[in-house]
Amino acid sequence: MAKKKKKKNSKIINYRYRRPLNINIGMIIFSLIFVYMSLSVYTYVKREKIQFYEVVDGGIVNDKDYTGLIIRDEEVKYTDRAGTIDYYVREGRRAAVGTTVYSIDEENKMAGYLAEHNNGQELSPESISALKKQLSSFNIAFDEINFASVYDIKYSLESLILEYSNFDTADSLAAMEAAGIHFTQIRSDKAGVVSYVIDSLEGLTPSQVEAAMFDRSKYPSNVIRSGETVGINEPVYKIAASDDWSVLFPLSNEDVQQYSQEKQLKVSFKGQDLTTSGQFSIVTGADGNTYGKLDFDKYMVQFVSDRYVDFEIVSDKVDGLKIPLSAVTSKDFFLIPTEYLSKGGDSNESGFFKEVYSESGTPSIVFVPATLYYSTEDHYYVEIDGEEGFKAGDYIVKPESADRYQLGTTASLKGVYNINKGYAIFKQIEIMTSNDEYCTVKKNMDYGLSVYDHIVLDADTVEEGKLIYQ
Repeated sequence: MAKKKKKKNSKIINYRYRRPLNINIGMIIFSLIFVYMSLSVYTYVKREKIQFYEVVDGGIVNDKDYTGLIIRDEEVKYTDRAGTIDYYVREGRRAAVGTTVYSIDEENKMAGYLAEHNNGQELSPESISALKKQLSSFNIAFDEINFASVYDIKYSLESLILEYSNFDTADSLAAMEAAGIHFTQIRSDKAGVVSYVIDSLEGLTPSQVEAAMFDRSKYPSNVIRSGETVGINEPVYKIAASDDWSVLFPLSNEDVQQYSQEKQLKVSFKGQDLTTSGQFSIVTGADGNTYGKLDFDKYMVQFVSDRYVDFEIVSDKVDGLKIPLSAVTSKDFFLIPTEYLSKGGDSNESGFFKEVYSESGTPSIVFVPATLYYSTEDHYYVEIDGEEGFKAGDYIVKPESADRYQLGTTASLKGVYNINKGYAIFKQIEIMTSNDEYCTVKKNMDYGLSVYDHIVLDADTVEEGKLIYQ
């Protein structure tokens, strides 16, 4: 009998193979760089941003805009009869004594005759050019805030068109008389510039001006058109006999202070391409308010159709260094007499000899370097620094003398923070003129600014000595 074979143990034990730990130096370096860059980005994002301004060579012009009320030597003419009116002199043209200005058709037949004999004559190129010029000037000067100026141009254009469209009527007068149309021609009894824009402000004097008169939306203007029916004693045109005219405009308290000593002002009229000078004075209106008055002796004809005019007062440009007002700050300094300044040590540093005391109370003299921020004929402006420099109550000694001066008197300077060296340094400035946003400061000052210097845009965001990341 055959022996049974013993079964072999078929159980297999699996052992997990562990890889040896290999340190990758490249990955470590990359991780460190990544962490460093992440921290740098985080620090940059969280860091307070200080904006700077680069000083430029230039100046500002303090031009101020105003709306003025025009006063002229003008006389309104009234008709002594009723009927249909037709005009023969263009708006803004001069009429001599005896010139036919308009006619009155008491039977109202002229309009029908003109309509029947109208050959479709177009406006002349001269008339079209004048209308385009009016519209172009209005477009340049238009401001949505003063929308009421739209009515001004409306009245001016209406007066021009009504006259242009009827200008050639005068050539047909003989033909109309032959056709049995009876009318009366009215001639000018004085020489002057003719206008058909009539309001209630003719004959106005400076002492009668009130603030309500500057409200354009309530301007009571009227334009008489050819072909309209007029009644007896109604206004039909006005004539300005003199080239002298005035512009009155409201003055603020600031304006009064600025212009009170002026006898003449240079003004630029918006939309007119006209800059001229006028004699200036200050008057009091009927309401007790203060108004500026500009007197001119030419250019009246250009504004004969207008009662209001927009203009700006042109100030002389002041050259210097232009900086924003937000960069300006102020700082207090000790005032030290100029004769106390000295040179000390082995260097050429400027400073002062200060009296100091040891723990035992023994006095001695040490040289303390000082930054000079500004100087006058009598004093230097020196920084107040209680730790290493100067503090109130310290004594300084005059070189080669026993004279002493106790620190205590201070004065304030306007200045900006210069950041050319990477930290904020106070630099004194002298403001010559300013507006709402910028000021012009004096150039070539000792201890002052130069063109292309970098200064802190907002002085309230830094302190002197603070590191600045540009």
